[in-house]
Amino acid sequence: MPRTSTGSSSRPGRGFVTGAAVVAVLVVAGVAVSLGAAFGAHPTKAAAPASPAAGPVAGGSTCGLTGLDRTDATLTIAPPTRWTTVGTMAAPSSATAGPGRQQSDGLRSCYAHTVTGALFAVANFWATGSDPRLYRQIVETNVADGPGRDTALRASGAPSNTGTSAQIAGFKVDSYRPNAATVDVALQSSSGQQIGFPVPVVWQDGDWKVQVADDGTNVFRPTILSSLAGYVPWAGAE
Repeated sequence: MPRTSTGSSSRPGRGFVTGAAVVAVLVVAGVAVSLGAAFGAHPTKAAAPASPAAGPVAGGSTCGLTGLDRTDATLTIAPPTRWTTVGTMAAPSSATAGPGRQQSDGLRSCYAHTVTGALFAVANFWATGSDPRLYRQIVETNVADGPGRDTALRASGAPSNTGTSAQIAGFKVDSYRPNAATVDVALQSSSGQQIGFPVPVVWQDGDWKVQVADDGTNVFRPTILSSLAGYVPWAGAE
């Protein structure tokens, strides 16, 4: 069951992988690939979008969350976290990191301009994505502007969930700058399989937005994990 934690414990035609799809099939360029085959390879980059321009970056979030990590930052321990089920996955929240906006249908947005805010944005991207009904809203609200977002919005429909579920099991911050970050969240499926899936986010319009490749697919591919070594344990469900 979801819990409150104060420390470590915790077919779209052509689109990015959301939580509903990652635990059942990996959809890339309109081709469904079984998880076993998809995770056999090391993660690789898709056709990457243009990098965000360097330079001054505005601070505060659109919902008033304060804080700004201006330099390279990371997290080596799990932040204080409240967990609530969204779709089929436990979703994290924090009074300081976000999400600052939580809709009745489960959609979440608005995070602090910090490395912790970036982590919570990526984790909630997976959690809200476990509800296929939110697919279009996720693209409209949580994906960065650009050709990839436009392609994802043209997708024919949401990924289906075949009954397999997954939960967040840990994380690691691959990189952080005030205008862009990449956070790798480890997910554990109900069958016991663990995967790591890095997700890049950019600071845009006062919020962290998921960056997708120009063809609408995920920038990085997932990889199967033999253990959570290298990840900070972080979970809201057993």
